[in-house]
Amino acid sequence: MMLNYIEPVFRPPSEWKSLILQVTNGCSHNQCTFCDMYTQPHKKFRPKKPDDIERELQQIVASGTRVHRVFLADGDAMTLPFARLQHICSLINQYLPDVQRISSYCLPRNLTNKTEEQLAELRQLGLSLLYVGCESGDDEVLAKVQKGETFESSLIALKKLKAAGMKSSVMILNGLGGPLLSEQHAIASARLMNAAQPEYLSTLVVSFPLGEARFTAGFNGQFRQLTQAELFHEMKVLLDHLELDKTVFRSDHASNYLVLKGILGRDKAKLLAQVNMAISNPDVMPLRAEWQRGL
Repeated sequence: MMLNYIEPVFRPPSEWKSLILQVTNGCSHNQCTFCDMYTQPHKKFRPKKPDDIERELQQIVASGTRVHRVFLADGDAMTLPFARLQHICSLINQYLPDVQRISSYCLPRNLTNKTEEQLAELRQLGLSLLYVGCESGDDEVLAKVQKGETFESSLIALKKLKAAGMKSSVMILNGLGGPLLSEQHAIASARLMNAAQPEYLSTLVVSFPLGEARFTAGFNGQFRQLTQAELFHEMKVLLDHLELDKTVFRSDHASNYLVLKGILGRDKAKLLAQVNMAISNPDVMPLRAEWQRGL
């Protein structure tokens, strides 16, 4: 079965078993200086025509492939109007009746033109999990990386998802503020998570496979990536300030040196003990080598 993808196509690690259904090309914002995912000229943002989406679903049916989960690509399919998303979810239900979950990346701004009632209707159609790239809860950091969001806009979006019965998986980028803003980045990010209480929280380490020039311009050239020890300290500050009830926490992306998994707050003490050991005695911890790390 071959679908007509406009490469490259990205998905969250947990969607590795999902059908990747490309309903848009690229990212409608595409200004974040830490992200090179959709900067190629052929990744200019464009919604895919509904007829083309339906034809691809028909291809999947004809192939005999059993599909239980669908991920809506590219970078922010949730920027589509409610009526378009409603139509896409209805098509998925029509052609793939075994689907148990539909998910998508989501920018907080994507939800400003959607009501809780509309989101609840999409939830009834199977769109139940959104991966929200908050990146930071600190307004200064967010401004420097041209995220186009604030602490408040992110919190409003996350609360709207919860009120609609949708689950959110939030991403925070370790090292995003560099050494000078590291502590305030961690503390504000924890404060945002405490207020939102997302179902899932993951951390990645900011990295620059295509170079740092575009990113460091926002810091007037005064930026360097955190060392391994500094990343561990930032993680310690983040965990120290997190007060979560039952959030699934994962820091196991390939960019992370130290793999952390648990439920917060149940496992907070255990996770902090692991981070403290990595700080005080890294040689005894199973850390990823540089060659093992990636975006």
